[in-house]
Amino acid sequence: MTIEPDIMTIREVADYLRLTEKTAYRFALEGKIPGFKVGAAWRFRREDIVNWTKEASKQRA
Repeated sequence: MTIEPDIMTIREVADYLRLTEKTAYRFALEGKIPGFKVGAAWRFRREDIVNWTKEASKQRA
């Protein structure tokens, strides 16, 4: 059993969303995905990303 971290890196969120890291970074900069910076590095709360995907899919339905 693997435990998924509550906080994800840009690489982890890109993998989760099936995006390139470059696209995930651009989305974060543009505020399209919920995230925050720790120093120069982006971090994402897993719960925020999961909720964001649910809301995004509702808008397209």
